[in-house]
Amino acid sequence: MSRDARWKALLELLVERGRLDVEEAAAELEVSAATIRRDFDQLAEQQMLVRTRGGAVVHGVSYELPLRYKTARHASEKQRIAKAVADLIAPGEAVGLTGGTTTTEVARALAVRSDLASGSPALTVVTNALNIANELAVRPQFKIVVTGGVARPQSYELIGPLADGVLSQITIDVAVLGVVGFDVTHGAAAHDEAEAAINRLLCERAERVVVAADSSKLGQRAFARICAADAVNTLVTDTAADPATLRPFEEAGLQVVAV
Repeated sequence: MSRDARWKALLELLVERGRLDVEEAAAELEVSAATIRRDFDQLAEQQMLVRTRGGAVVHGVSYELPLRYKTARHASEKQRIAKAVADLIAPGEAVGLTGGTTTTEVARALAVRSDLASGSPALTVVTNALNIANELAVRPQFKIVVTGGVARPQSYELIGPLADGVLSQITIDVAVLGVVGFDVTHGAAAHDEAEAAINRLLCERAERVVVAADSSKLGQRAFARICAADAVNTLVTDTAADPATLRPFEEAGLQVVAV
């Protein structure tokens, strides 16, 4: 197992459990305890965990994994969701994509759609996510609009008043939101208040709003609210979602698509 793969696995386990012992982690990853100690020390130097005697803990309840370490979580569900979201977007439309692993998969699903292989433009994509802009910029048939702002390392998203300035000058057909949590009462939410503010503005500039969220995000709350549930037109999730969890969204008037 490469170091990057090992670090990803360790961080996944740490976020899931809150605490990891060296011996426990070594057994799970089938590597030596010395290797895990070294990994923990290096991750602590990057402020991605807190070292303890014999193990490590997360920084706190609001701890957020950087995007590059979240790509493997619910990967197949996110790819199915992404294709379903991409199918909701018509050629020639202007679509806003927030940052996140699921919206990154949406961008990839749009990139391989045969009916978007040509056009002038085939699609206009507005995003504050540097990684999404980077992936789509090589598609000459797509018009890519990137907001200004200050890059947030955890999500590769641009935030702040410079991003506000661009978004306030445009209108889009559909905004696709990646969320940390989506609850009927508390709405869609993110970890970071500045990120949530940009996502909220993107929603306000859109004719319709789609939340792309795997079932683990539903019924969950997070620190910073993006928008109310009734500001969302469509929820696209996976079939692992409990019908009892989906029912309140449908009763609130959202179109719910489970794939």
